[in-house]
Amino acid sequence: MDITIEELKERMDKGELLNLIDVREEYEFDEFNIGATLIPLGELPDRLEEIEAWKDQEILIHCRSGARSGRAKEYLTSEGYTNVRNVLGGMLAWQEAGY
Repeated sequence: MDITIEELKERMDKGELLNLIDVREEYEFDEFNIGATLIPLGELPDRLEEIEAWKDQEILIHCRSGARSGRAKEYLTSEGYTNVRNVLGGMLAWQEAGY
C-alpha cells in the first residue's frame, strides 16, 4: 500500500521517525529535499547494506513524480523488503500542495 503526500506530511509534522529514502539524483536533492536519505535509484543495488536494518520495517520512498520510487519499491520488494511504500506523486505533488 502506497502513501499520499498528505499522510506523509502529517506523520512528519507529528515528529515520527520515518525510514524515508529519496531516489532522485543528487542535483535534484540539492535543489529541494524534505530530509530523506539520498540513495539515487541507479545506486540502490550497490547500497542495500545501508538500509539492511530496515528490511522488516516500513520504508517510504519518493522521487520527483513517483515513477522512479515505484521502480525502487518493486526492486526492494524483490530483495525481501517487506513493507515498502511509494510516496504517490512525489516531490511534484508535495510542492504543488504548498508544503
